[in-house]
Formats: sequence, structure tokens, C-alpha cells
Amino acid sequence: MTYCAALKLDAGLVFASDTRTSAGVDNASQFCKMKIFERPGDRVLVLLSAGNLAITQTTINLLEKHGRTDDGHPTVWSVSSLFDVAGLVGDAMREVKARDGAYLAQNNLEFNVSFLLGGQIAGEEPRLFNLYSEGNFIEATSETPFFQIGETKYGRPILDRIIRPQTSLADAAKCLLVSFDSTMRSNISVGPPIDILRYERDSLSAGHKWRFHKDDPYLVQIHRLWGEGLKKAFADLPEPPTL
Repeated sequence: MTYCAALKLDAGLVFASDTRTSAGVDNASQFCKMKIFERPGDRVLVLLSAGNLAITQTTINLLEKHGRTDDGHPTVWSVSSLFDVAGLVGDAMREVKARDGAYLAQNNLEFNVSFLLGGQIAGEEPRLFNLYSEGNFIEATSETPFFQIGETKYGRPILDRIIRPQTSLADAAKCLLVSFDSTMRSNISVGPPIDILRYERDSLSAGHKWRFHKDDPYLVQIHRLWGEGLKKAFADLPEPPTL
């Protein structure tokens, strides 16, 4: 399992993903779950993936392969809207499912994959999409400014309480790190390093990307201060009424 989250804000977009991939407690590895397609001045596309690693890698490889083929078909480099890019990702997912789905089913394995796609193409607003395993998708709105995939439940409460369209990119990145800290605290299938990318609206450049390792001083500080703050907030709560 993994955990990925992406936020659509007035100031831009923020993406985060862990790197842990496990096939049982004795087989844990690290793989980057964040793929960036960038042509500075024209488009920045960020794809976060969760689910079966073989399926997600094959889907991304298909997108890259189609992007290198000059056959007149639409690619992530040629379409003029992020909606069309989401359609291409969905088509690639269906192509992989058509090829591998029956073989997975024969071994009692589900076609388990999902993606978050966000970014900006010149001439458009920044956009964010959540793609399901069937290849269909929904788009983020001001009422629903973030999406999560993978192990989502432990990291959602802080996002629900803090994230609004007006939230700054810096506060959003900090909030995501708290969300990941809460998830890692309660689920061993999610783990560092944590990749974070902060995209500034209309910059058309993916220039702000960080990787936080387990012993990163800032990540350690976030973990300590958030834990201490929760304990203090709990201690400050009034006692329940005597019945």
C-alpha cells in the first residue's frame, strides 16, 4: 500500500507521496510514486500512483511510449487541456487491464490501481483529477480542494480541518507532512522518504521539489512538535460534565 495526496489551491498545487512498496512484511522496497512530465513554459503534469506497482509502472511506460511516437495520435505532450491528459491516462489504464486483467484474475489478484493527476497547461487554469481503477475520473473543485489515494484514512482529518482554497502553498506543504506523519504513525505500509512538489500557479515549471528522509531534521521536528501539540490540546480540553 502507499499514500498519496494532492491539493488544488488558489496559489497553485501541492503534491506528496511516500515511497514504500510492500508485498508482505518481509518484502518492502522503495519506489518513487511521483512522475513529472515537464516542458517549461508550456506544461507541467504530475502523476501520483497507488496500487499494484507493476500496473502503475506499465501504465506510465505506455504514456511515455505514446509520447515518443510521432503517429499523429494525441499524447501528454500534444493535447491542449489537462482533461484530455486525464483521458489519456484512463485509456492507458484500460489498455493494461485489457491485456493483464484476466491473468491477474486467474491468480485471485484485483486490478488495483489509482492515480492523481494535476498540473497546468499554458492557456488553462491549474487542474487536479482523481482517476479510479476503471479509468474514469473526477476533478477537484473549490468545495473539494484535495484528493487522496492509497492508505487515506489516517491522514485525512488534518486536511479536512486545515485545507481551504485560500491556504498558502507553504502551509499546505506543512499540512501534508503532518498528514503523512499521522499515517506513518498508524500504518507500517506507508513510509519515508516522502516526496513533495509545490507548483506555483502560472509558473509552468516544476522547480520546487523536496525529498524528506526518515532522519530529516525538519521531518523529525514536525513529528515531535505535532505529537506534543496534540497531547497539550487534549490536556487543555474541559472535563466532561458529571452525570
